[in-house]
Amino acid sequence: MSAAPVETECDVLVIGSGAAGLAAAVTAAWHGQKVVLVEKDDVFGGATAWSGGWAWVPRNPLARRAGIDEDITQPLTYLRHELGAFYDAERVEAFLHACPHMVAFFEQHTALQFVDGNGIPDMHGDTPGAAQGGHQVIAAPYDAREVGALLPRLRKTLRETSFMGMPIMAGPDLAAFLNMTRSPKALLHVCKRFGRHLYHLARYGRAMHLVNGVALVARLAKSAQDLGVRLQASSPARHLLIEQGRVCGASVTTPNGEQRIRARAVVLAAGGFPHDTARRQQLFPRDNSGHDNLALPPKGCSGDGLRLGESAGGIVATDLKSPVAWAPVSQVPHSDGSLGHFPHIIERGKPGIIGVLANGKRFVNEAHGYYDYVSAMVAAVPEDQEVCSWLLCDHRFIRRYGLGHARPAPLPLGPHVRSGYLKRAATLELLAQACGIDPAGLRATVDAFNLHARTGQDPAFGRGSTPFNRKQGDPQHNGANPCVAPIEHGPFYAVKVKPGCFGTFAGLRTDGSARVLDANGKPVEGLYAAGTDMASIFGGWYPSGGINLGPALTFGYVAGRHIAGATAYEQPAAANGSDMLGKGAAR
Repeated sequence: MSAAPVETECDVLVIGSGAAGLAAAVTAAWHGQKVVLVEKDDVFGGATAWSGGWAWVPRNPLARRAGIDEDITQPLTYLRHELGAFYDAERVEAFLHACPHMVAFFEQHTALQFVDGNGIPDMHGDTPGAAQGGHQVIAAPYDAREVGALLPRLRKTLRETSFMGMPIMAGPDLAAFLNMTRSPKALLHVCKRFGRHLYHLARYGRAMHLVNGVALVARLAKSAQDLGVRLQASSPARHLLIEQGRVCGASVTTPNGEQRIRARAVVLAAGGFPHDTARRQQLFPRDNSGHDNLALPPKGCSGDGLRLGESAGGIVATDLKSPVAWAPVSQVPHSDGSLGHFPHIIERGKPGIIGVLANGKRFVNEAHGYYDYVSAMVAAVPEDQEVCSWLLCDHRFIRRYGLGHARPAPLPLGPHVRSGYLKRAATLELLAQACGIDPAGLRATVDAFNLHARTGQDPAFGRGSTPFNRKQGDPQHNGANPCVAPIEHGPFYAVKVKPGCFGTFAGLRTDGSARVLDANGKPVEGLYAAGTDMASIFGGWYPSGGINLGPALTFGYVAGRHIAGATAYEQPAAANGSDMLGKGAAR
């Protein structure tokens, strides 16, 4: 006879521990709510911990402190033109009004502190309203010792994007690693950084200088813990508790048996459906098996939140430009026999690389955003062929910038060639044969590209024509265009790239307060969604980097405030100090 379920009561139950779930938990707890957060996996952090950590939040306080003080009409103009028929006025405007307050709230009241990305332009610089910068923030680096006993319960950085477990922060940190063979100052930075990491490995067994997504998770988790949030790992939510049409908690499976958690409100933030085979087959283009595209999030992001929402009357929005947040991904064979996934974010805009299809032809401006690259690839490959492309470069390029998981000099390339991850050949024709690319088509493409690249031109696709393109390029490149250089110094290299994703866009329909909506457009009482359990507020489009985490943090914050009954936004405090534990009353 099975034991009776354990009964727990709280004000707010959060399901999922990525940026959205933790933001909702921290915000609600600071506003005086008793919060329980449950996580399916045995570690906290979700897909956020494996991300680059950038969040798109226009009009944020860091930009304003730097003198970038734009009116809300600028990002509104940009999004109206970008999204077109997919523009959702209520939620977009709710986001743009809330995001500066969200950043200010976390800065002033929690352990979450930010570094600006003011130099990062919006992706599509030819769209009216596109900003030259000021829209991006990232969590400040964090000393893992600050987390204390919570540290082993946090997800580590993605294996493929770290070096011996050491995550590398975009910006000056990454620039130093790319320039260490050309700059004594950069080499000194790398030596100090790596030496400190080796010490941490010897003493603690893991990276202790946390950056990117792991820093964001650690800072939010520490804030949640300090505010009294009950954090439960290995606790998947099985079904919602519903009484008289209102969601009032959930039944959760724990290592000690079933637990019924009763709550005034439930926030779904379980990470979307990147590993839900059935829903992928239904919604993803060109994914007949449900495994054809390479999803980057952890396996636990398998559609639980969407199914829970549907069980209470919520509706999954599928009328989007895309159901998936595309990313170009290569499969990395490891020495232990496992296969990892590497997202190609950094090198595509650098001078001296192109992407080609099996016919040897280019199909996109490679310096455009990762979503744009994969979207163009899916559209260009005939229906009867495998959807893939090859990123191709010469020896000079790969030693300077690396190629995917193959690192730049002085790290060796041999292991990647022997594993089959990299294809290498003395001539373009031999490389084409090794990859299954049409040799004549590839030769014609490279010859045409080189003819114009020598003068910094790309008439076919306009590489380097936008501020975002140029930001992706190399400012130290000795040429007219930081994104363009000829491919002519053998041997030549290529890596196979397939459609992958950072997450999903098709999610539960919500309103501007993050409440889940039913088939009649009415809120399901007691039920909220944020992160990728919420349908993309940008209609399945990708207007800029950080458009997953920006809305995740913001609508987690919005949900937490709405549940607590908060109305008007606080005015940012004049002081720089934090009062994380001194403001428990609802506001």
